Amino acid sequence: MHKIVYLTLILFTYQFSFCQNTTNPLLTKDALAQKKWVDSVYNNLSLSEKIGQLFMVRAMTTANTRDVNNIKTLIQDNHIGGIIYSKGGPVKLAKLNNMYQGMSKVPMLIGMDAEWGLGMRLDSTYAFPWNMTLGAIKNKQLIEQTGKHIGEHCKRLGIHFNFGPDVDINTNPKNPIIGNRSFGENREDVTAHAIAFMKGLQSAGVMATGKHFPGHGDTETDSHHALPTINFSEKRIDSIELYPYKQLIKNGLESVMVAHLNVPALESKPDFPSSLSEAIITNLLKEKMGFEGLIFTDALEMKGVANFSNPGDIDLAAFLAGNDILLISEDVPKAIEKITEAYQSEIITESRLAYSVKKILMSKYKVGLNHYKPVNTTHVIEDLNRLKDDILNEELFENAITVVKNENNVLPIRDLNQKTIAYIKLGDDSGSAFLNELKKYTKVHEVQSDSYGFIKTKLDNYNTVIIGLHRSNANPWKSYEFTPDEIRLIESIAETHTVILDVFVKPYAVLDLPTLNNIESVVVSYQNSEVAQEKSAQIIFGALEAKGQLPVSVGNGLHAGDGIATTAISRLGYTIPERVGIDSKKLNKIDALAQRAVDEHMTPGVQLLVARKGKVVYSKNFGSHTYDKDSEPVKDNDIFDIASITKIVATLPLVMEIVEQDNEISIDTKLSELIPDYIGSNKANITLKQMLSHYARLKPWIPFYVATLDSTKMPSHAFYSNAPSELFNIKVFNNLYLKRDYPETMQQIIKDTDLLPTLKYRYSDLPYYILKKFIETYYDRTLDHLVQKHFYESLGMNLTTYNPYLKFPMKDIVPTENDNYYRHDVVQGYVHDMGAAMQNGVGGHAGVFSNVNDIAKIMQMYLQKGFYGDKRYLKPETIDMFNTTYYSNKGNRRGLGFDKPQLGTSGPTCGCVSMKSFGHSGFTGTYTWADPDEELVYVFMANRTYPSAEINMLLRENIRTDIQELIYEAIIN
Repeated sequence: MHKIVYLTLILFTYQFSFCQNTTNPLLTKDALAQKKWVDSVYNNLSLSEKIGQLFMVRAMTTANTRDVNNIKTLIQDNHIGGIIYSKGGPVKLAKLNNMYQGMSKVPMLIGMDAEWGLGMRLDSTYAFPWNMTLGAIKNKQLIEQTGKHIGEHCKRLGIHFNFGPDVDINTNPKNPIIGNRSFGENREDVTAHAIAFMKGLQSAGVMATGKHFPGHGDTETDSHHALPTINFSEKRIDSIELYPYKQLIKNGLESVMVAHLNVPALESKPDFPSSLSEAIITNLLKEKMGFEGLIFTDALEMKGVANFSNPGDIDLAAFLAGNDILLISEDVPKAIEKITEAYQSEIITESRLAYSVKKILMSKYKVGLNHYKPVNTTHVIEDLNRLKDDILNEELFENAITVVKNENNVLPIRDLNQKTIAYIKLGDDSGSAFLNELKKYTKVHEVQSDSYGFIKTKLDNYNTVIIGLHRSNANPWKSYEFTPDEIRLIESIAETHTVILDVFVKPYAVLDLPTLNNIESVVVSYQNSEVAQEKSAQIIFGALEAKGQLPVSVGNGLHAGDGIATTAISRLGYTIPERVGIDSKKLNKIDALAQRAVDEHMTPGVQLLVARKGKVVYSKNFGSHTYDKDSEPVKDNDIFDIASITKIVATLPLVMEIVEQDNEISIDTKLSELIPDYIGSNKANITLKQMLSHYARLKPWIPFYVATLDSTKMPSHAFYSNAPSELFNIKVFNNLYLKRDYPETMQQIIKDTDLLPTLKYRYSDLPYYILKKFIETYYDRTLDHLVQKHFYESLGMNLTTYNPYLKFPMKDIVPTENDNYYRHDVVQGYVHDMGAAMQNGVGGHAGVFSNVNDIAKIMQMYLQKGFYGDKRYLKPETIDMFNTTYYSNKGNRRGLGFDKPQLGTSGPTCGCVSMKSFGHSGFTGTYTWADPDEELVYVFMANRTYPSAEINMLLRENIRTDIQELIYEAIIN
């Protein structure tokens, strides 16, 4: 009798709430229209149709004909009120959904477990980071955005309920079923994250479901397999487990899912599931906590409740306890039969039935099922994998990754020239994305061994070891622990090396480590996705800051909320174009131009890179090393002969350094003052400024090699030998050695040669022959050694070098020409330029080999006014001095060493760059340009000289500058 009176009061409250109670989360803005629709539908339902509304059944999108027919029967004969979709694909789901909805008298509520996105259940859909990862993020707006994006995905597929967020407070590291699904262990943080997620989800028009009530966070039992016990006092449960629900309810939570838990403090019946408990659902959730939204059971097939009674009896008990929707019943017809019998026996009153069914109908109205429309089945995959999802996913990991130890400020890694770095992969999953990203910053060698016991012996040549624990990212329940062998290995390496340990698993893995005393840095990256690996590597090298905080305590004195903020140190990062104001669709138009260059045999291969605002947003390769069908395709780490770009990445930075540091030398210093040998020559009064501006009446070039050929146009024995000796020690090519004194002869020829008759702009290689001699004399070191030590090593330009045949395998070096006039062979690994070849491969004007990523680093250093990777290479005023056009009034566009935009209608750029911009091109087809106004770096590598250098179609067709123009057209803001 008491129950009947109570249910009558509830029904009165329900009727009254349509017009009066604005706290009911199921109410819409037009409550009267909602009530009218709900009452109309309800009054037109038969008893069996009303009872059918209580059931939400599982449907697989991978279903066979029998399973589909079973769902059809449940819709037609049992009038089910909803479907929860599980495994399969989105397109099939959309089509099935339309079919099933078309069969239902009342449109059905569609639900899904999409805690971290549709990817939790469906292939070809988006998976955002797990809750534990999100729990590390301080910025709650990002959490709200995540909820909104997931809601938009759900809505696109006609899904009205997301059974999330999981608001369990995971205070037990051994919890087998929650763990990564929890936002953490701190009730305030969990609650704040859950509210943000809920608001985002509901703002997209999809209902949120707080679960697993009253709290599944502190258990070591999986309720899918048995009934877990939450053995705490009522006071503890009220202050911890129930805390998030209280706050979520205040903030408009629309539904709750009740777990299958044994909670003795809340339910006196022994071993009685909370999902069947009137004390927990009606007395606590509805009455005491005032929740008026929908209440779901957890799946009634789960062993935590299914072991309790027989099919049908469980459903009846769940409904009598106060649940509204019975989820995944083991036997719907049997359950309907049991509930019908209870109704006819007045165990269930009409008011009790109406209370739940009308709440269900209210929800249907709220999600728009009063005006049901089928799901559009076109472009489903594209709509569920949007660019803005990728952007958000990047931002989430950037904000989540947590540095929990950073002794002596090891992170970010600085002073690359002093670091020898090894990487060791632990775990059973791939760490290739992490390693590849690390290698973008400096030389990192992976050390491998079949036995962990032998790895340590391979580390003698390294002072820094990065260790990554990589385990499966397939789902949040996968194994995450270190093995005993892995722990021993870490401890052993940490005794003798600086160690950076990065765990790409849930943070509880750190609990396995007996001590962190000898480990300098520990990074928690939470998941082993490619994005997590890439962003973690960027944090390690200072392209990104570390911002995350631990969501849980992990021993070794590390508690929830801990996290060490690291700083970014002005190194290039890698991201999505839109994040730096570039339209990726427009940017990708350059693919066609690059491919055209390859297809039309303008060049066999191309590397392309675009960076803006310190972020590389485009890096692609096209073609192969040669036109041969079995030729090696161009790869990221392939290196090209950059030809005259050598001028601005080798000679010029050293000249700037000298001018900056030596008070006796300026840009107005005369050549006779730089090199006393020039006293009395016709070049004595040429200034450094004039030489670097190509405004010194110097000849464009001198074909030095021609004078060393015999009458048959072959290298003369008077100048060359096929074997090295004391007399012939300048290696020009394989089995070709030039007399050791010939480079000095070349210098004498330059000194003695006539000047051009007219002073005007005339591009010349000769200043760089002269400056090479000056630099090497000034430092008493060779140019290749100097530029490596002063710039390349610390910049992390580890693929940039002279004479790459000495350092790299030939398969990684792109050939430049099939030379039929000097070396009579394919030139690969040796400099293409003949004059540079005659200087042992080290020219001031040519000779450097590199790839787009390395060139982008030095161009970015210039763009940042001489600063990169927390190191000051050159002063801003020095950069400005050399990036100035001094003779523009004479029709000369050149800066000091740097090429500059055209003066007039023709020149080296698209004509769309700022006048502050600078760069250079190379004879082999290379090109690089930087624009301070747009914070833009563009690098183009090619070997257009292969197989022959005679016809420059790449230049004739304006491929490089047309690509440059497309880059500028892609800039949004």
